[in-house]
Amino acid sequence: MPERPPLDCAVLPHKAMPRTHTEDAVFVDAAAGIAVLADGMGGYNAGEVASGIAVDAVSNGMLPELKSDRELSKVDIASGLTHAALLLQQKIAAANKGIYEAAQARPECAGMGTTLVCLVFCGNRVSIGHIGDSRCYRLRGDKFEQLTRDHSLLQEQIDGGQLTQEQARFSLNKNLVTRALGIEAIVPADIVEYRAEADDIYLLNSDGLTDMVEPAVVQSIIVKSRANLAAAAKELVDVANQNGGRDNISVVLVRVPKAFLPSAAWAQRYLAKKRAS
Repeated sequence: MPERPPLDCAVLPHKAMPRTHTEDAVFVDAAAGIAVLADGMGGYNAGEVASGIAVDAVSNGMLPELKSDRELSKVDIASGLTHAALLLQQKIAAANKGIYEAAQARPECAGMGTTLVCLVFCGNRVSIGHIGDSRCYRLRGDKFEQLTRDHSLLQEQIDGGQLTQEQARFSLNKNLVTRALGIEAIVPADIVEYRAEADDIYLLNSDGLTDMVEPAVVQSIIVKSRANLAAAAKELVDVANQNGGRDNISVVLVRVPKAFLPSAAWAQRYLAKKRAS
């Protein structure tokens, strides 16, 4: 696998007070180009178990492939997705199976589940896998865009015209998810892909952030501190806590350096090396 610099990343999980544990789990490997965030749910510590299984299954499943010479940036003609995206889909399905089987085998974990959102960078593409109401946003220039769509009752009510966006801000149904890993034997993930561009900034977050902080405020914080992702992550969590901070808050910020993306010369050298080996 050709050498490339790592992604610029900042990770900040925060445990809400007075909670004794966090149900969020996060994994980032900046060199391999992967970030995973999960927000568990369930009685006792079952949510923590579910999110841990999800993050471990996806990260441990993806890392060997991302670090190999396998050409994951190739596009599968039937699906239109890269091999990296299809592999991510498989690993999320494996995570669901692991959580579901653990819940069946352990009575104290019955009914546990977790949200999941992850980024996988391969070539000049980024694959996003998503289940539940944890989110992925992208800041490109000054345009801030939500790239995932919540699997929640609230989102269904908005889509069905029962609530306006303004009414949804004050809804009591914010945390009712309609899809989560581990709740059923088979749970489909949303998989989308985008072209990655230099200086893109991606935000992964649990609902502990966006339940407390409006997207416009999130955008302004990231724009202001775009040169210092650690400072931006800290301010996001601080503002969420100042606004009430009822839930655990996990934030992952990822910036794409220009040198992380393959150039034409880089690709030619790589192909020449492959042909010679």
